[in-house]
This record gives sequence, structure tokens and C-alpha cells, in this order.
Amino acid sequence: MSLQGKTAVVTGAGRGLGRVEALELARLGANVVVNDFGQPGRDGSGEASAAPAEQVAAEIREAGGRATAHVGDVADTEQARELVTAAVDTYGSLDILVNNAGILRDRMVFSMSEEEWDSVIRVHLRGHFNTTHFAAAHWRAASREAGGPVYGRIVNTSSESFLAGSAGQPNYAAAKGGIVGLTTSTAAALTKYGVTVNAICPRARTRMTEDVFQGFEVPKEGLDPLAPEHVAPLVGYLASPAAARVNGQVLVVHGGMVALLERPRVAAQFDAEGETFTHEELDRRLTPYFAERPEKENFAAAEVLALRKGA
Repeated sequence: MSLQGKTAVVTGAGRGLGRVEALELARLGANVVVNDFGQPGRDGSGEASAAPAEQVAAEIREAGGRATAHVGDVADTEQARELVTAAVDTYGSLDILVNNAGILRDRMVFSMSEEEWDSVIRVHLRGHFNTTHFAAAHWRAASREAGGPVYGRIVNTSSESFLAGSAGQPNYAAAKGGIVGLTTSTAAALTKYGVTVNAICPRARTRMTEDVFQGFEVPKEGLDPLAPEHVAPLVGYLASPAAARVNGQVLVVHGGMVALLERPRVAAQFDAEGETFTHEELDRRLTPYFAERPEKENFAAAEVLALRKGA
């Protein structure tokens, strides 16, 4: 599980999930480039405060680790390039990429504005693509120079929302579904270079999700089942040499539980009697099938929301 001597980039790491993931990778020995879009601001007393990325990097350094901050927008192509370059220039390599940066703009599809749609797709999906693109190019070149596989790990952040058909999050669900597609495609493309690519679906109480989980009580004793700290160990594992055979997978994680999701399977197949279907034949074949199928049973897998430790 040691990441000694390896270098990790964690996006959206100024707070919440990204922060605890960066701290965990540093605890395991990695050099960490902490990325966040947040700018310097003012604290509660009005004093100037460092950018969130720099605060986390300082926290890692104070604990004896090695970390540097990168303040930038991963959805911007050049800033994403600078982020990957910063890791290589500062520490001599890039071994781990954790894509975590994201935003929420929740609204029903009939009320959603174009900006609310575009901004969420941009930060989540384009942001994942940008950093993956430059990291993949780096590893491909390194593998060619080495004449064989190199060490590379990508951990992407998807969500149960893409599975459950979250009614008030069409932009977020679409972006997170796209991230799974990006994950499986990239896993297939990079495996020959020694790179693994996996996606996690974390459930955690953070600043971004405080409205989503406001009805879930924080326990008076013990660790909150929605604490981001439940997610960090899985990220550390997927980034480690121990996870060399874990590739192209999607895992749900929260509250002391990890669930491996099954790939979609074919439920039924209908073959045309002739060369192609007619409308009448489709009606004759499909309509009775769906008449007997439970009305709410569709491609959405809302049952993942019921996953709990020990259940």
C-alpha cells in the first residue's frame, strides 16, 4: 500500500472529499499536488486567508509530507495542462491522478437553464477529460521511452445519481454517467501502458452536498456514516500497487462499505421474423413484454441508494 516516492494530483482538493483524499495519499507517502479553483479570501476575523489548495498543501507539509498547491480550473484546457506539468516539473513524475473537482446546480429538467446545464457538464466531465488527456499523454510517452509499462493510476469520481435517475439532477447525473463512460474507455486504452482507471461513487457530507444530506442526522457518537473519511482509504488503495488488477471498475463507497457494481446485462432479446421489424410486429412482441414487467422497473438502479454497511 506504500506510495513512497510516487506523485499524485488531486483535483478539487481544497475542501471535502478532495481534501481527505489528498491527506490520505500523503499519509501513504505520496508527493501531492493539491488543486482547487478556490482563490485566497478572508477568514472570520477579516484577515486575509490562503487559497484552500494552499491550506491543504500546508497541512500536508506540517504533518511531514511533501505537497504543493495549484490554484486553477481543471475545465480550462491550459490550466489542466499546467497542473499535470507542475507535478512532473516539481517532483519528477506523475503516478496518480484523482479527479474529484465538481459543482452542483440542481434543478428539474423543465426549469434548468442552459448555464446550469453547461457549467456542471463543464466542470465534472470536461474537467475529468482535460486532466486525463494530459496525464495519459505523459504515461504513453513515458512507456514508449521505457520500452514497456509504467506506473499509472487514475481514480475518477462518479455518483450513484447516474444510476438512480435522480430527478432533480439531470445535469449532474448526465455528467457522472459520462465519467463512467470515460473511465471504461480510458481503462481499455491505457492498460497496455501499465495504467489502471477506475471510478468511485462516494456518498459524503461536504459543502457541495450539504443541501442533499440535510435530512440525515449526524450521530452524537462515532464517525458520521457520511463523513468523507470513509472514502479516502479506497482512493488510497486504488492508487496503490496492490490494486494492479483492478481496472475499469465502478465502486460505491460510504459509511464503512464498498460495493462493486455489476456491468449491465441483457434482459431480453427480440428477433424480427423477417429481415427487419415492422411497427405491428414490434407492438406484438414488445407491448406484452412490458405489460408484464413491473411499471417502475427500468434502466435506473435506485436500489443502490439503499446500500448500507451490513445490509
